[in-house]
Amino acid sequence: MPEELFNTPTSTVLVDKKGDLLNAQIAKDGQWRFPHNDSVPQKFKEAIVQFEDKTFYSHIGISARGIVRAIKQNISEGKVVSGGSTISMQVIRMARNKNRTMYQKIVEMIWATRLEARFSKDEILAIYASNAPMGGNVVGLDAASWRYFQRNPNNLSWAETCMLAVLPNSPSLIHLGKNRKKLVDKRNRLLDKLFVAGKIDKETLDISKEEELPGKPKPLPQITPHLLSRVIRKGKKGEKVITTIDKIIQNHVVQTLDIHHNRLKQNQIFNGAVIVCDIKSGTILAYVGNTNVKKKEHSGSVDIIQAPRSSGSILKPFLYSFLLEDGEIMPNQVIPDIPTSMAGYSPENYNQKYAGIVPASEALSKSLNVPFVRMLRDYGNQKFHSKLQKIGMTTLNKPASHYGLSLILGGCEVKLIDLMNMYGKMGRTLNQFPNYDSSLNYNFIYSGNHTKQAKTPLINPASIWFTFQAMQKLVRPNKEKNWETFSSSQKIAWKTGTSYGFRDAWAVGLNSQYIVGVWIGNADGEGRPGVIGVEAAAPLLFDVFDILPKSDWFSKPLNKMEMQKICVKSGYKASDICAETREELVPETENSALPCPYHVNIFLDKSEKFRVTSECYSISEMVTKPWFYLPPKIDFYYKKRTPNHLPIPPYKKGCTVVDANSPLSIIYPKNESKIKLPKTVEGTKGKVVLEATLRFNSQNLYWHLDEDFIGTTSQIHQKEVNLSIGKHTLLIMDEIGNSKKVVFLVVK
Repeated sequence: MPEELFNTPTSTVLVDKKGDLLNAQIAKDGQWRFPHNDSVPQKFKEAIVQFEDKTFYSHIGISARGIVRAIKQNISEGKVVSGGSTISMQVIRMARNKNRTMYQKIVEMIWATRLEARFSKDEILAIYASNAPMGGNVVGLDAASWRYFQRNPNNLSWAETCMLAVLPNSPSLIHLGKNRKKLVDKRNRLLDKLFVAGKIDKETLDISKEEELPGKPKPLPQITPHLLSRVIRKGKKGEKVITTIDKIIQNHVVQTLDIHHNRLKQNQIFNGAVIVCDIKSGTILAYVGNTNVKKKEHSGSVDIIQAPRSSGSILKPFLYSFLLEDGEIMPNQVIPDIPTSMAGYSPENYNQKYAGIVPASEALSKSLNVPFVRMLRDYGNQKFHSKLQKIGMTTLNKPASHYGLSLILGGCEVKLIDLMNMYGKMGRTLNQFPNYDSSLNYNFIYSGNHTKQAKTPLINPASIWFTFQAMQKLVRPNKEKNWETFSSSQKIAWKTGTSYGFRDAWAVGLNSQYIVGVWIGNADGEGRPGVIGVEAAAPLLFDVFDILPKSDWFSKPLNKMEMQKICVKSGYKASDICAETREELVPETENSALPCPYHVNIFLDKSEKFRVTSECYSISEMVTKPWFYLPPKIDFYYKKRTPNHLPIPPYKKGCTVVDANSPLSIIYPKNESKIKLPKTVEGTKGKVVLEATLRFNSQNLYWHLDEDFIGTTSQIHQKEVNLSIGKHTLLIMDEIGNSKKVVFLVVK
């Protein structure tokens, strides 16, 4: 007897963590033949032994009693009505698939004894159940159970089990589409035998006989098609893969995505993906790689979860946490938020508004672009690039210089699965504090076991905690805006992202138990106005969280925090002259944070209305006072947002000095910028409005363009000028000699 009895191709089968079918692909010979299952339900064991081979557990592969009985039946009927085959002999017959002759019968009997010597009785039953023909192109108990009843064989009733037990006896003559009455009679006779044998009671017998046969074979579940394709690409074709998917959650997520897809497709947005993971176990619970759309027309076959897409702002929390970890910022330290140009790169906030300065935590919760570009410049692009790779971003395949400062705003691509792993490692670090083990830094899996990783956490847990606190403060979309007023609502740290050209909308959210990732857009890269993270992806994110069990928030890692005296106005470590301070917990770090740079001591006259110097005022009469001083460009935007902000007093008349902290700044154009000339309604070349700010509006500004004096402004410092194509230099100067200069280029 050969080592391998059956070498027929099998279907690729995915089951969830409880063994329920998720997806299956038909075998290459066109049969629904599931891979071998060494487990056989007890009901099927009882039924098949009663029907096919009552002495199965006592014979050695052949049954003399069965052969004698078959001879008597055949003589009585005048034709062959029984072969006297045991279950073991039937296994051999199915494996050999030869014509039924006396010679082949003898070979089957010999091989059956060898089968019994090699395998246990339960193993033989499992081989039989996995390979028995069940009518049409259905082979084996598992495939038949799902095709006919859409259930796991372990969950079948006695009537359903008996129907499948009698089908292999003559599947070509009696099946669901032919001789249904004979099939019912055959099933009921088996039920009677089970009753007589004491396997079922009278009530079960009567109820089972009343059950109707199923209709035509039903389609198999197809709720994880993209995960099935991934399994096949990984070399698992024709195998049964036990996944970590939770079928209930998977179905809910599929339905929820479908609801949002029906809304979004009205705006020609056709694709989306959702993945749900369990942070604590490190497993994937739901995997929906794309919407249910026509595969060719709208790229429905693309697995978006594994596809590199433009990142938008979804990486900002990592930069914030890295800065906290290295002690380069405090959680609420203010960051300049003003029009900025860096080597020709001019980022803008989404709403095109500026606050002057903004706390770093608020910059994260409001996803402000300018502060984060400035923070990345100070932190170092190469350093950020390297840390993203270490935490699990696999798509950074070019050097940091290729991406530049746009790395933080969508200048790179990222996979949704990478984002899940990166944010998941942050969540796992907090969950496991203060203990770390080799499971800390692993990636989420859909099957199998985790590979061991380094024991050191990738990010300080205190930095992560403050990052998640800031991510909680994002204003939730639509109905979720007032979530804090509902006691049943759960805390969720979440972040959205929108790529350039409205091509990708991202949303990732997590609590201590679950992490959910969402992508919305068009797989072919077509941008649409509605592809915005907070509008397209975030509502779906929160609808998915609504179907998940509620979870607790992370515990605060106090052992990794320290108390610091913080300047209330700036969020920096308080200096000796900060007017208002408070004690705050901040991440513990080896680096000593810089003291507040915005509080300075100024010298005033007795009235405290004017600044003075020793050259124009008696030192003994000077009043020294700490002042919250902002550079002029920052001050220009800050005072718009903060009406009670007190500008620094002007110098007293007669105290003429060149201020080291220049009180003037050019608002437009930015240095090293490129500008286009506007056109009038008639289509002619329009004028450009130059703008500057002066801290003391009582003074005049003197304007020079390309070394030519072009005028003076007071109060409102704007100049309307005609510009030619090419390079220009703008110089402004105040009454006491402070000046600013920018160089810019006018293009067609």
